[in-house]
Amino acid sequence: MAQPSPDPDLFDTIVNLCVRRGFVFRSAEIYGGFRSAYDYGPLGVLLLRNVKEQWWRSMVQMRHDVVGLDASILSPPAVWEASGHLDNFTDPMVDCRSCGTRHRSDKLEDPEACPECGERGRLTEPRQFNLMFSTHAGPVADSAAQVYLRPETAQGMFINFANVLRASRKRPPFGIAQIGKSFRNEITPGNFVFRTREFEQMEMEFFVPPDTAGDWFEHWCEARHQWYLDLGIKPESVRLRAHGADELSHYSSATSDVEFLFPWGWDELEGIANRGDYDLRCHAEHSGERLEYFDPATGEHYVPHVIEPAAGATRAAMAFLMSAYDTEVVNDAERVVLRLDRRLAPYQAAVLPLSRKDVLVPVAQRVFDLLKGRWSCDYDETQAIGRRYRRQDEIGTPLCVTVDFDTLEDDAVTVRDRDTMAQDRVGIDRLPGYLAERLP
Repeated sequence: MAQPSPDPDLFDTIVNLCVRRGFVFRSAEIYGGFRSAYDYGPLGVLLLRNVKEQWWRSMVQMRHDVVGLDASILSPPAVWEASGHLDNFTDPMVDCRSCGTRHRSDKLEDPEACPECGERGRLTEPRQFNLMFSTHAGPVADSAAQVYLRPETAQGMFINFANVLRASRKRPPFGIAQIGKSFRNEITPGNFVFRTREFEQMEMEFFVPPDTAGDWFEHWCEARHQWYLDLGIKPESVRLRAHGADELSHYSSATSDVEFLFPWGWDELEGIANRGDYDLRCHAEHSGERLEYFDPATGEHYVPHVIEPAAGATRAAMAFLMSAYDTEVVNDAERVVLRLDRRLAPYQAAVLPLSRKDVLVPVAQRVFDLLKGRWSCDYDETQAIGRRYRRQDEIGTPLCVTVDFDTLEDDAVTVRDRDTMAQDRVGIDRLPGYLAERLP
């Protein structure tokens, strides 16, 4: 079978769409921008929220064996000493003696050439660079007040293992899930929102009896791969790839990545790792607390093993956009369509009065009020109706509800489907039920 090829042109297309339509803006743009920082605009914040809600629904709401947590972003050095991050959370860095830029040596296409200025033989020897952000808590900036911004959400779940076990009365196998910001001082951030220094993670730590870890690892690999397919990513654009022995982290006995075919090639969306009992044992040793489970059925104490699916919310949103982007020719003109799954689309419906005349606007606003409590809805009364349809197609809105002059006579509206452009005439009183059959 022929392997799919990346589409390099898609990158610039999606970046342009994101900026023009209000998905993503460069942070502090009026001050020249701030490298590797982005602000999510009116549409981006809705898309990102929907991605996170679908993850939470799948991982927590629809399961009886997973509970949620929202741990602190700031934490003391002891946490990161125990986890190994102070010693091991590093990337190899080189400097260019000619132009002064810094790069990750393991990401260079040519280890002898600077990717910025092209000079050869001017790179320093690699040295390890710790990716953690540190700051100080309190009024005095000394070593006693040093704290760290978390580089991952996982450790908050490990150090709360005993608290959650006691409060939730769960027993292995069970999971703790969390969505939140993480911070990594990346040497060479890039590819738009793919690799940034501030990003949002969706992680779950699933605690299992040691002898079942292998089976649960396979279960979560399959489940997490399927999640992306169920939400509309094309099967040829997403794959599950097992890590080789030389790729495994120091805590992992097995890891697989869910990868997406980005314009620059295959790259990671999510990692699923069998972390063994490494984290709980390390925190128990450093804290002096017992982080284990007592099984009343066997009368034995054991330290659970952990299966960790860890996804990037911002990377997932970017992949969904790229997979959904489509163009077609309609009436000799190009139509751009974001064929987003209806659960992910920023707006599920748009209410569009045919014109801004006083007789139509009040009715359109009544229709908007009828729908807004159940679905995320846009309201737009500017420009010609054809232009407004095209705009809603381009931002992924599944259904457009048009209020026209016939509405004044029959109290009905025209509902237009994004993908097929088919139109149905629906009475306003039946509209919520009609949409309920077609929207999440």
